Amino acid sequence: MSATPLLQAHGLARYYGGHRAIEGVSLEVQAGEVLGLLGPNGAGKSTTLGIVSGNLAPSAGQVMIDGIDLIERPRQAKQYIGYLPEHPPLYDDLAVDEYLRYCARLHGIRRTDLPAALDRAKARTGLDEAGRALIGTLSKGFRQRVGIAQALIHRPRLIILDEPTVGLDPLQIREIRELIVELRSEHAVILSTHILAEVQAVCDRVHIIHRGHTVFADTLTNLAARGRSTSLLTAFAAAPDTETLSAIDGVTAVHALGTGRFRLEHGVDADPAEAVAAAACAGGWGLRELHPEHQSLEQVFMQAVYAETREEIPA
Repeated sequence: MSATPLLQAHGLARYYGGHRAIEGVSLEVQAGEVLGLLGPNGAGKSTTLGIVSGNLAPSAGQVMIDGIDLIERPRQAKQYIGYLPEHPPLYDDLAVDEYLRYCARLHGIRRTDLPAALDRAKARTGLDEAGRALIGTLSKGFRQRVGIAQALIHRPRLIILDEPTVGLDPLQIREIRELIVELRSEHAVILSTHILAEVQAVCDRVHIIHRGHTVFADTLTNLAARGRSTSLLTAFAAAPDTETLSAIDGVTAVHALGTGRFRLEHGVDADPAEAVAAAACAGGWGLRELHPEHQSLEQVFMQAVYAETREEIPA
């Protein structure tokens, strides 16, 4: 990868009167990378994408696309951007070919290059047989494909997809995810979603926004590392009392779960499993269960969103 990110956005803010939509948001995307922009509904994802796509002016901040300032030189910078908003700008009374030809002309593609551009975009999005179909007759999944086709018809270096799988059935969602993975071979991709499974499936890095602020920005691997176990689940035939378990070296807290089961908390760098097993053998507790309690990425996401803003995590 290039040392210089394809997209560099720093200190982005957008205000509507006294309302702050986003503030202090910064993100970067390298060529060949898929960045997942994650957050609850209303977190500020669409506002952020509107700014980095050049469709919404920021109240503060800078956006550079391949070294070009999007604010100062918008026409040049937008040549490198393909954008699918949450609600695709489709015309139901146009055929797929008519619509894509119209989009191609808006992007400045010459008439002599139109046939090749249409064929390439339709091939990438599985629309080869749909060119003559009216957009208004297409299923939700195929309408999304048309929206993605218009975003990549001019072969932009950066493709921005805002909630591309909303309202799709499971098969259509899988097809769109597979398409996003294929796009990374020629494009950088920003995928906005509130569905963690989509980030897990296709992204290299994740940027989490909550209430207009960044609460996490790192690789997906490091996000998963936040789920490193800090507790053990145990079960005993003849359960000891909680005071006895608390006295085991490395155990910081004990929670009784009923029927001889306990959750034993410990520090990130501690692992009292061996000490628990030894104590169980010595005390004749009849050890039946002993394993780390790993958090799901959904739990990690909830902690990133709510713990860093000092809110109570919903049950």
